[in-house]
Amino acid sequence: MSSQNAQEYIQSIVEKIKIKDYDEPEFLQAVEEVLSSLEPVLKRHPEFIDVNLLERFCEPERQMLFKVSWIDDAGKYRVNRGYRIQFNGNIGPYKGGLRFHPNVNQSIMKFLGFEQTLKNSLTGLSIGGGKGGADFNPKGKSDREINRFCESFMLELYKHIGKDVDVPAGDMGVGEREIGYLFGMYRRIKGSFDNGALTGKGLSYGGSLLRPEATGYGVAYFADDILNYCKDSLEGKTVAVSGFGQVAWGVCKKMEQLGAKVVTLSGPEGYIYDKDGVIGEKVDYLVELSKEHRVGRILSYADKYKVPFYPSRKPWEVKVDIAIPSAIENDILIEDAKNIVNNGVKYVVEAANMPCSYEALAYLTSNGVLVGPAKAANAGGVAVSALEMSQNSIRLSWTAEEVDSKLKQIMKDIFLNSLNAAQSYGLGVNLIAGANIAGFEKISNAMMAQGYY
Repeated sequence: MSSQNAQEYIQSIVEKIKIKDYDEPEFLQAVEEVLSSLEPVLKRHPEFIDVNLLERFCEPERQMLFKVSWIDDAGKYRVNRGYRIQFNGNIGPYKGGLRFHPNVNQSIMKFLGFEQTLKNSLTGLSIGGGKGGADFNPKGKSDREINRFCESFMLELYKHIGKDVDVPAGDMGVGEREIGYLFGMYRRIKGSFDNGALTGKGLSYGGSLLRPEATGYGVAYFADDILNYCKDSLEGKTVAVSGFGQVAWGVCKKMEQLGAKVVTLSGPEGYIYDKDGVIGEKVDYLVELSKEHRVGRILSYADKYKVPFYPSRKPWEVKVDIAIPSAIENDILIEDAKNIVNNGVKYVVEAANMPCSYEALAYLTSNGVLVGPAKAANAGGVAVSALEMSQNSIRLSWTAEEVDSKLKQIMKDIFLNSLNAAQSYGLGVNLIAGANIAGFEKISNAMMAQGYY
């Protein structure tokens, strides 16, 4: 199979998806970015073209859209849309978070499920990919309203999940509180204590230590692996972080332990700059500020610690050593990428899903910035979720030190697998392509072995 034929095949799939999913921009962006990395794989494996593997891979196995009707504290009926995308189950039960946020829609759920499939494959664990959620905003809602919403949401979701079928977890807007309400309803419906059906649970009923910190910890470990490979070190480095939620404070905490200093945090209203670093008690305050049941604003941090606040601006204009976008998709646009390059930043490690636009990513890599892709760098959360599933199955709990040690090794393996995949196809230290290839190879082999589904 010639390079041109591989290119033509990839382009034909992209064009088909543009026609079928024309109104799903986030999903289209994710597909185009991943498929662009897979040309060398197709050249080595022309049989994948013969069985149209890419189109099969890009089509979710199952997509659920359902009504969630609930009653607010004023007695008014409210209606939201719930989603669950079971994207690919070839290597294990579907696994992926639930997101409660006003911007949730079909496109975002599909893009997240697609990315989750590759991310889960990269962990080396036997878990497929999925994602779900609702266009419900828990901010400003009472506990009773959130409880009622979660119960109504689970009345539909329970039909589609289970420890050997689909195991949801928390994501944006879904923390330990929401998981507790969801699991409580699931247990009552099923009439059994099937605690393997959800992860991110409280410690009193089957949760894992370090789960809240896991994604942030994993990002920090992945950054450490990148710098060590480059014969560099986190010691003494300054880090710009966007966001101020669970992922961001996890990054702050582990970066301090590894010798680096986070100096920015951000919210929708702007960013703060703390030259002394987000360390010690400041991280504890950030944990409280980011809890889903509070309407937290990053301006509160600036007021409390008397640090500068820059309204309506992003932290990518600050001169630092490392940039870690931890907020939301398309956080770094082309102008932000130019700021990052002009400031001499050498490393960008993605903590949020698809935080760099396609144009920004191309600009960063073409200007020598080494990018740690989200599907590799932020896999810590799902890794510890899978560890929670293991603990549930053996009915034992590991210590925080044991979980942290396992997470550190998983992240090192993900880095090495991504690096080795890139180098085996002559792509050097292109971790973006390497992560896509490494994740895809395991799934493609499973798909080929299992027939035409």
